[in-house]
Amino acid sequence: MRVLVLGAGVVGVTTAYELMKDGHEVTVIERHPAVAQETSFANAGLVAPGHAYTWSSPKAPRILWKSLFDGGQALRFKPSLDPALWAWTWAFLMNCTEAKASTNTRRKVRLCRYSQEQLHRIAAETGIAYHAVTGGLLYLYRTSESFARGAANTRILTEEGLELAVIDRDAAARIDPALAPVKDRIAGAIHCPSDESGDARVFTEALAAHTRDNGVTYRFATEITGFETTADRVTAALTSAGRIPADACIMCLGAFAPRLARELGVALPVYPIKGYSVTLPIGGRNNPPTVGGVDEDNLIAYARFGDRLRVTATAEFAGFDKSHRPEDFTHMLGAIRDLFPDGADYAAPTYWAGLRPMTPDGTPRFGRHRYTNVFYNAGHGHMGWTMAPGAARIAADLLKGERPAIPLEGMLVG
Repeated sequence: MRVLVLGAGVVGVTTAYELMKDGHEVTVIERHPAVAQETSFANAGLVAPGHAYTWSSPKAPRILWKSLFDGGQALRFKPSLDPALWAWTWAFLMNCTEAKASTNTRRKVRLCRYSQEQLHRIAAETGIAYHAVTGGLLYLYRTSESFARGAANTRILTEEGLELAVIDRDAAARIDPALAPVKDRIAGAIHCPSDESGDARVFTEALAAHTRDNGVTYRFATEITGFETTADRVTAALTSAGRIPADACIMCLGAFAPRLARELGVALPVYPIKGYSVTLPIGGRNNPPTVGGVDEDNLIAYARFGDRLRVTATAEFAGFDKSHRPEDFTHMLGAIRDLFPDGADYAAPTYWAGLRPMTPDGTPRFGRHRYTNVFYNAGHGHMGWTMAPGAARIAADLLKGERPAIPLEGMLVG
């Protein structure tokens, strides 16, 4: 079958890999000149089922309200005249109940755990390297109050079979000796020994090269402008490079998926939520972190990629704006430097901002709707790197007409 994959981020490239494995003739269409140029370019790098909590929680409305007056909030609402922002935010707020947060978190962690298994399978099948660091992630708490809340929240994940350990500061410093000099600055931590980290862009580039070597075609610098349809099927993608025929399409366009989905009669509940990252050279520093983690009180994520340290923070409801200024990174750099004073060369930062393709409930959308040969794999939010391998296998199974390995309640289009 001739299958078009729309988008060449980590979700699109892993989907292309699974389709290739299933024996399809695969073409990937990407408007950028290379893979992983949008959300996959400089994300946090954490493969983190242990942090699968949904953002739409009972505490989120208060944080968003405070962000109107205090720019230091982890979730920031920036009002605009965009009606899509208001509609999406209202749907987000409607998911901020205890019951819905519990349901959505359980769905997320099931997908994340399944996806991590698929990541390991792909890595074993291909042998590609992507600065993977195993041995778990640390979720650090600065105060006894936040530590107690974090420990109580682990129940929802452990009930889904995930192993989590509530540990004191000394145990955290044994897991990552880089914390030893500053362990008095944390009250405790949660350790998820099965979590890990790796560079999503490096992974995507290596997997794309593997798929090209095995017959997948990539059409770069090609803008999708529309579709050619007949009855209930799409027969071709219309692009800046001309018509590209297809027997089926899988849409993996991240935050940009709703624009094309609307042309096919599908209202994807996906909106761009801006995130910031900074990448720092480790250089000759002698105490960088050895495992990744999250400073929970500051909501700063960090991961080490070889001789680089990646730090990410903030979720800004700001539409498609990817602009950034050095002062946008002041808080996150201060927090990470407090944890790892000699962990990186803080005088040589590389700044970046990208768009997370978020749904109001935090789970992606799969399946098809009006056109029977167009499938969706979109809306992975802040966990696209964690979810991508599993989501790719799900999309490929749905294309084959097979039941996916995990239930998809609440994650289907339409």
